[in-house]
Amino acid sequence: MEYVNVFITGGAICLIGQILLDATKLTAPRILVIFVVSGAVLHILGWYEPLVEFGASGATVPLPGFGYSLAKGAMEEAAKSGLLGALTGGVSATAAGIAAAVGFGYLMALIFTPRSIR
Repeated sequence: MEYVNVFITGGAICLIGQILLDATKLTAPRILVIFVVSGAVLHILGWYEPLVEFGASGATVPLPGFGYSLAKGAMEEAAKSGLLGALTGGVSATAAGIAAAVGFGYLMALIFTPRSIR
């Protein structure tokens, strides 16, 4: 049943993104920013944690999960270290994901021939 919950949660997030692309004039980068900010805001309001408990990686892997991780790390470090922790906590909580994205992006650029899209 856990796999079904993950699929439903991740699929619902993707469905929301597709609806935003089809029904509005928002560009993809704006929708990505909306997703990251909404994940942070929903965590601050206390609404994203139940979604993570229900959907596990279906909620933490998509972009709202990145915003959730940023906000969670900032809030935890702020409780420990004050203002400096609030500024550095989000980055330290998501550093592994950021490093993996940069590293794999570089590796793919070495393997394949990157070109600009017009």
